[in-house]
Amino acid sequence: MGTTIAEAAGHAVVEVFVERGAELVVRARRESLVPLMAMLRDDPRFGFEQLMDLCGVDWPERAERFEVVCNLLSLATNRRVRVVVSTDEATPVPSLSGLWPVATWYEREAWDMYGIVFENQPDLRRLLTDYGFEGHPLRKDFPLTGHVQVRYDESRKQVVNEPVTLTQDFRTFDFLSPWEGMTTLPGDEKVHLTRAERGQIEGPKA
Repeated sequence: MGTTIAEAAGHAVVEVFVERGAELVVRARRESLVPLMAMLRDDPRFGFEQLMDLCGVDWPERAERFEVVCNLLSLATNRRVRVVVSTDEATPVPSLSGLWPVATWYEREAWDMYGIVFENQPDLRRLLTDYGFEGHPLRKDFPLTGHVQVRYDESRKQVVNEPVTLTQDFRTFDFLSPWEGMTTLPGDEKVHLTRAERGQIEGPKA
């Protein structure tokens, strides 16, 4: 199947290989993504009519740090193929919403989480974060604390966004598990006593 796809797609395909002994992966050129996917959907030799998933991956050490991963399914043959293209922070990836309308939800999520731009996507809005959210939280260089925090302000009777403020007390960690640092859990103090000592505390049995 991989060889047939590579021959049919020609210049659009960079590499085809099988991962983990079973998963067919096609690395494609970004600018050729839409015609390649249309071929995989419409050509009866392939028949991958369903876009099951589209997501982003971040490799910050690479020049093109993002990968867009598309998983297709053929119901007729029960076969799957993964198509991967790469891009950077500024170069848009062609939208697949013209082939599969459901791609709009996936592309909105990839934009929200990674900042991947999709060309010809008519509804590129955030999906999972709040309005006015700063940054893209699944990027590897996004701070774990984020930039803003959301809380309900009782005096103003509304939800407010404000810069993250963590006191130094919350930033000091001794990296000691509470289970390792605590020799006796509350309520288990008697475990260190002898049987006679425990009997004195508990008193005679009824």
